[in-house]
Amino acid sequence: MTVLTVNSRKARSEWRDLLDDVLTGDIDIIIERNGKAVAAMIPIEDFREIQEELDDLRAARRAASLYEAWKLDRSLARPLEDIENELIAEGKLDERGKTRLED
Repeated sequence: MTVLTVNSRKARSEWRDLLDDVLTGDIDIIIERNGKAVAAMIPIEDFREIQEELDDLRAARRAASLYEAWKLDRSLARPLEDIENELIAEGKLDERGKTRLED
C-alpha cells in the first residue's frame, strides 16, 4: 500500500484528483497542516470495516482524558447512580441497566 502525504493547500487544489487516487484502493493519503499530519483519506470500504475499532479507540482516548482530568480535580466525579439515571432519561440505558444494543 502506498501512502502519499500532502499539505492542506495541495489537498484543496487537487481534491478531485486525490479522491480519484483513493478510490482505486491502491493509495492512502495523509493530509498535513503546518507540517503536522491531521487527517487521512482512505477508501470508504476500508473505513466501514474499521469503523467499530475507531469508535473504540476514540472512546478509550476520551476516557483516558477524563481520567487525567479527574486525577487533577476529583470534584469532577459524579455518583454512578446519577449517570445511570441520566442515561435512562436519554433512552440510552433501560431500567435494568442494559444498553439498547444489548436487548
